[in-house]
Amino acid sequence: MSVRTLALVAAALALLAPAMLGAQSAVSYTPVTEQRLLNPEPHNWLMYRGNYSGWGYSPLDQITPSNVRKLVPVWSYSTGVTEGHQAPPIVNDGVMFITTPQQQVMALRAKTGDLIWRYKKDLPEDLLQLHPTNRGVALWEDRVFVATVDAHLIALDAKTGKVIWDTTVDDYKNGYYFTLAPLVAKGKVMVGTSGGELGIRGYIAAFDARDGKQAWKTYTIPGPGEPGHDTWEGDAWKTGGVSVWLTAHYDPQLNLTFWGTGNPGPWPGDMHPGDNLYSSSVIALDADTGKIRGHHQYHWNDSWDWDEVSTPLLIDFPKNGRVVKGLVHPGRNGYLWRLERRADGIGFVDARPFVTQEVFTKIDPVTGRPTYDPERKPRNGAAVTFCPGLWGGKDWTPAGYNPKTNYLYIPANENLCSTLVGQAGAYEPGKLFLGIDRPKTTMSWRQGASHIGELQAWDMKTGQKVWTHKFPYQNWGPILTTGGGLVFLGGTNDRNFRAFDAKSGKVLWEFKTNSGVTCSMSPCNPAGASTPSACKHGSTPSWVPRRRCRRVAWCGCSR
Repeated sequence: MSVRTLALVAAALALLAPAMLGAQSAVSYTPVTEQRLLNPEPHNWLMYRGNYSGWGYSPLDQITPSNVRKLVPVWSYSTGVTEGHQAPPIVNDGVMFITTPQQQVMALRAKTGDLIWRYKKDLPEDLLQLHPTNRGVALWEDRVFVATVDAHLIALDAKTGKVIWDTTVDDYKNGYYFTLAPLVAKGKVMVGTSGGELGIRGYIAAFDARDGKQAWKTYTIPGPGEPGHDTWEGDAWKTGGVSVWLTAHYDPQLNLTFWGTGNPGPWPGDMHPGDNLYSSSVIALDADTGKIRGHHQYHWNDSWDWDEVSTPLLIDFPKNGRVVKGLVHPGRNGYLWRLERRADGIGFVDARPFVTQEVFTKIDPVTGRPTYDPERKPRNGAAVTFCPGLWGGKDWTPAGYNPKTNYLYIPANENLCSTLVGQAGAYEPGKLFLGIDRPKTTMSWRQGASHIGELQAWDMKTGQKVWTHKFPYQNWGPILTTGGGLVFLGGTNDRNFRAFDAKSGKVLWEFKTNSGVTCSMSPCNPAGASTPSACKHGSTPSWVPRRRCRRVAWCGCSR
């Protein structure tokens, strides 16, 4: 029987068993405590971007520019799902958790790729899966938490995959769903809802990790009587979108969680007049209460689908003779934003474009508020072209930060523009509510351009770009950077997975995968120790990420 046939059989069996498929063998499991999340071990990857600061950085340093060329595939695993996979493998002492579209969670042995257990949720037949993806799990004690595309939050037993509790968070029929990996902090599981294209009113909610009961709920669109409600006119706030697509980051000293928010809906700004708080912003929420402690809006009255859902990275940097407790965000609007996180709010520090931006005419040096070219602002009944386009200078794919180089690495797209034709339409619950003539929406290269994708490195000490690697095609690859001085990136149309020198940007190694790499990456250590012991006969430790499509993960030793 061929490998492909085996994968299809496995997929069929998964469909026949919508709940957990029985464990293949017993597994020992190390509980994930609060202390471990605050200080994750180098050989593990316990949360979406590796640490609460969101760096996408592994301290492991055995793989270096001098030996990275020895990396080879060791094992692969077929999930039976052909939709793009966007979840990083989460690794805890040799147990790897991955999720797929169509709501599967799998526990694998990181050393061998053997299945320990598989959970698959029954999804409603009438479910509209506008974004049929899942971006991973969260770990706490002996539990695995997953947020689902039909708006549930589920706790699974980490050893067996059995459901411990299943909380219905909202009604999927009204357009609510989840794509993000939950954030766990101080015994709470936090999620933000997607569905901004379907006329929802976005929010973030926290649940008790023990029993799944709601602890607090904070809307990303202020209601009557709440600060910021006057930035919406009429009833637009009720269906204004402002989704949360990606996992928040957390500052335990301030006890604040930081969330990136989506654009208001419908897309053209004249259909929702006003600044539209807290759209296209970062908001700081108290982890205990959910109270909004501060915000910064990257651009007001979003009209370009530039949702700023990538959470800023918590990076401290020098500025004017002092060290700023920073929030750093390469935005979909094409600007690199440096902000200050404080107990009493979020302050603006500076911003500069990292790709060509033809919409903003200036940025206020004190507040960071942009001024627009009105001819580049989409509106009802008009065809408007703007750069960067709908997908922005950087879409959802996370940037990375390496504390050894002090560089921020941005997966950017330059020279890609869009044309939107505004077309007002009536709101219907659970239906598309975009405000555009979809068949007339187009993408185009900026005149005179010769490339699109870029990998950029920015020095956080100076705030200046230090190198750029260009690709002739789009770059849709999240960043993983390491203590060994490397940056790993996939996401290009040629299907290559590459390693770059973190200091110079030189390509050191590449491997042609079966399909494009779109997932967020994480390292793994098959031996479950800070110094691998599983590699023998002079081989060197290696780790590479889960690939898109059916193949999930490699982890092992290069020869």
